Amino acid sequence: MHSHNHSHNNTHSNGNSDDASRRIGWAFFLNVVFTIIEFIGGWLTNSTAIMADAVHDLGDSLSIGTAWGLNKLSDKSANKTFSYGYKRFSLLGALINGLVLTVGSIWILFEAIPRLAEPEMPQVEGMLALSIFGMAVNGFAAYKLSEGTSLNERVLNWHLLEDVLGWVAVFIVSIVLMFKPWAILDPILSIGFTLFILFNVFRNLKETLMLFLQATPDEEQMSKIRNDLLANDKVSDLHHFHIWSLDGERNVMTVHLVLEGEVSVEHIQSLKESIQSSLAKYHFEHTTVELEFADEQCRDEVK
Repeated sequence: MHSHNHSHNNTHSNGNSDDASRRIGWAFFLNVVFTIIEFIGGWLTNSTAIMADAVHDLGDSLSIGTAWGLNKLSDKSANKTFSYGYKRFSLLGALINGLVLTVGSIWILFEAIPRLAEPEMPQVEGMLALSIFGMAVNGFAAYKLSEGTSLNERVLNWHLLEDVLGWVAVFIVSIVLMFKPWAILDPILSIGFTLFILFNVFRNLKETLMLFLQATPDEEQMSKIRNDLLANDKVSDLHHFHIWSLDGERNVMTVHLVLEGEVSVEHIQSLKESIQSSLAKYHFEHTTVELEFADEQCRDEVK
């Protein structure tokens, strides 16, 4: 028996996808331009905190750029080369993004940690101006994406809101520095930003690598599905039971079910319908179920 159903995540119309693509494109353009301004601004103001936030924004630019490209790619149908479609490209994007952010963060730590011993006073007025500009640009990009309903847009929106909060922190520190020349606040803030980035990067990299290695996405769900399949009448056992994820959202399942005793064609038909309804709630992107008779040897075990 072979069946497949497509996830509810793919129900957006082309119009919605085009709108999402346009909104993500806007956010990408704003972020890239602003990241360049920020690196220059961080260098001119001698602020490691602004440099650290520039690395954060570079990561967001890469995330948004990847999401934008994937939003366009995901509209393409599966073909002979990519028979499951293009969803898995998002993992590649996440991996590249994680590696770039790790290198950038290590560079910031090398810059900021020595400044704890010998703090240098940043150019505070420039820092204040950049923080106001940063809150405005990231706030506008977040507002543009908040109109969207796609998962891609919601995730990116959180990225941008994090950026707004980062700029609020730079804004507060630059106000404090205007009244108190506590130069050490700048490297402390940059180290705080960088550790926050690294924490998120390592968490995401672990998840991405597990998906790359085709680990089971949800072991608890897997045991529920096993019980659901074995609860069907005339199913005595199962093997070659695999669930893996294409991109962290869309999962694929394959299984061999062993039937007990004599089974009529009519019973096989009703069993297929029963299996289909018991799997429907899991929203698999694709399922393959093979039925084996009690005295049949599984062809995957024939050496």
